[in-house]
Amino acid sequence: MGRVSLKVVVSGRVQGVAFRASMREAAVLHGVEGWVRNRDDGVVIAILQGEEASVGKVVEWAGRGPPMARVASVKLERLERYPPQSGFRILD
Repeated sequence: MGRVSLKVVVSGRVQGVAFRASMREAAVLHGVEGWVRNRDDGVVIAILQGEEASVGKVVEWAGRGPPMARVASVKLERLERYPPQSGFRILD
């Protein structure tokens, strides 16, 4: 399958519900690297890198989010040239 890099933008009730920490857990579980952060406009943005199937599992999780979240939409953008990430970080 190969490695992919995706930009993921998740909207809805996704801040203040442990979305970032839960996404980090999902990413680590599936061996996905990258980062996640809240944006000032209320959405969560993430960069996911890894094997396509593993990244797909984290994207699938993002469509549900943690129990208190209410995901309205998940927008994906495939990134052709994004610097390799190491581990999975929560950014401020």
